[in-house]
Amino acid sequence: MERERDARTGPAGPPAVALTTGHCRSFYEAGGQITDEVWAQVRQGVAFLEQETGRRFGSVERPLLVSVRSGAPISMPGMMDTVLNLGLSETTERALTAETGDADYVADTRDRFVHQYRETVLGAAPEDTTAVVPDDAWAQLRAAVAAVFGSWQSPRAQVYRRSRGIGDDLGTAVTIQAMVFGNLDADSGTGVLFSRNPNTGSSDPFGEWLPGGQGEDVVSGKVTPLPLEALASGLPAVHTELLDMARRLERLNGDVQDIEFTVEAGRLWLLQTRSAKRSPLAAVRIAVDMVDEGVLTPSVARSRVDLAQVRSVAEAGAGPGQGDPIAVGVSACPGLATGIAVTDPDEAEERAEAGEDVVLVRATTSPDDLHGMLAAVAIVTEYGGATSHAAVVSREIGRACIVGCGDGVLDRLAGREITVDGSTGQVWPGRVAPGVGALEPSLVRLTEWVEAELDAETVASLRDLSPAERAVAAFEALNAG
Repeated sequence: MERERDARTGPAGPPAVALTTGHCRSFYEAGGQITDEVWAQVRQGVAFLEQETGRRFGSVERPLLVSVRSGAPISMPGMMDTVLNLGLSETTERALTAETGDADYVADTRDRFVHQYRETVLGAAPEDTTAVVPDDAWAQLRAAVAAVFGSWQSPRAQVYRRSRGIGDDLGTAVTIQAMVFGNLDADSGTGVLFSRNPNTGSSDPFGEWLPGGQGEDVVSGKVTPLPLEALASGLPAVHTELLDMARRLERLNGDVQDIEFTVEAGRLWLLQTRSAKRSPLAAVRIAVDMVDEGVLTPSVARSRVDLAQVRSVAEAGAGPGQGDPIAVGVSACPGLATGIAVTDPDEAEERAEAGEDVVLVRATTSPDDLHGMLAAVAIVTEYGGATSHAAVVSREIGRACIVGCGDGVLDRLAGREITVDGSTGQVWPGRVAPGVGALEPSLVRLTEWVEAELDAETVASLRDLSPAERAVAAFEALNAG
């Protein structure tokens, strides 16, 4: 069990302890069970959290609530489980109500916990009242840790790993972290910040903010959050502190950061940070910019861009459509794709396997939709913002994506041939031809760095190609070498 303390170098992270990937392997070796030895370590870890917070897990006075989060060595966005607000029961609910004097806040937290626990730990529908949530905090915690370890081998996680070439033997860590509450009061909320724009590659920080929410609200895509400017307007000091920390974390890690944060009663808490998933266009632009800034060498920069991303950026955007777009939303991943709009991920997979180009159109996506997202040429959602599950996964797998198109989009698009222009956030009826434009300047420079690593004969063979063809061929030659 590893302890994670606040380094006192900036905004605090809530105290946490972690079970390592070795514990995950032990879990499966024990037949999918938390052994008594591991459970003893969990109890010790919670004692550390109690010491750090001055609260007691399951207590009737100043109860401690915790979250249980996954942490694979390679980021797998949304593929594994998280459970928030563990430790809530009838007795601790009364204790929190007495402590805060806010029965509505406590009831909201309890409702969130029960719904998520039923769905994630018990495998039941959130509204299924026959799925009984244990009243004992320790029973809740043990089952939640097992559920998060178990999600490593969930069908969606296995599909994701196969699609990204990630080994099944890595396992996941599990972090047990003291809760902070974005749903506490008017000066509370949750959000996601990218140290640079993961869609366009702009150096400007990009993020979304949801007042009164908890972390799962934003990343699930079930609601459409506000732009980060809303945090700057409502809590300017927190906004300034957040951007400063993002810059420091990017310098420390040498890469664009994806930061989840919560504000509780006006205080900023950082929940986690990791290297950000980014669109193909952003990958190219960020790699070049970081060379110009002295962060990366040209060799490292080109290694951060793969052949599929190069091919995507080499394709031009959409030409002019006919009439008006039939849907408009937030650009989540650039790209141009045409296909038949389908609303069911199973149908998307079946029709794609039969040779059709399909666009997956959903109210919002969840990890269980991954097979349909991989099968589709593009993704469109009614709800969610640019940091939602649909947006993050589409950037990772390189699919044109538009999110937050509004109510009624499923009914309006289903069964039609549509063209998705992820660069502009517009959906057009029928097939729209690609536009003709100059090659992305950053890709031109990246191609020059690649050619510097090729032999003279190979470079000479590329000279008669168009700039787009030359970029793709150069990366192919480098990979073949």
